Amino acid sequence: MMRPVYTRLLVAMTATAALSGCGYFDSRSAHKAQYEMVGMTSYDLQACAGIPASTKKLNDTTEIWQYDGSKALPTMPSDSGFIPVQSAISIYQSAFGGGGTACRMLVRMDHDRVSEVHYTGNDDEYIGTDGICSIITRGCARQRESTMRRVNGGPFGPVSGFHPPRTPAQSATATYSDQSGKYVPKFTNDDTQPVIQPVK
Repeated sequence: MMRPVYTRLLVAMTATAALSGCGYFDSRSAHKAQYEMVGMTSYDLQACAGIPASTKKLNDTTEIWQYDGSKALPTMPSDSGFIPVQSAISIYQSAFGGGGTACRMLVRMDHDRVSEVHYTGNDDEYIGTDGICSIITRGCARQRESTMRRVNGGPFGPVSGFHPPRTPAQSATATYSDQSGKYVPKFTNDDTQPVIQPVK
């Protein structure tokens, strides 16, 4: 027969694992969107993700679009003498993080197509990274647009719940202005030389 302390620990761990399961799948969904949305037209992006909260025109061919989303934390039962759920979750958050509530999605548009997707903010759930961001990309994931690419999201596919995909290579017009194209960083041990210098 199990001792009461082991029973309470088992129940707390089970509750934490159940709570964290959703975070893992949300993270995979958000990271899969970072693959699948690359190449989308701006019209299709707006059709499934909505109108961006703000936009910034960088040059004639490149813009940055910003989307914001938030999610309330689920309410947890307070600790009772038998099941210390809240304490177990607090310990887990202290050790591993999680419990995020907000995501900002930054989309680089190059020649009116999505060329990369980044997430920022307090956006990690209990397991995985960027899980909160799945609320922004959910419309595109559930009802795909024709200009989205298909990615194998199976257990052996490129999608991870713990890290985003590698950023795709970008065109010169999407990454360099007239000014930055004429200057490059030069890293040396000489602290008297400026790090940004003209191209020679």
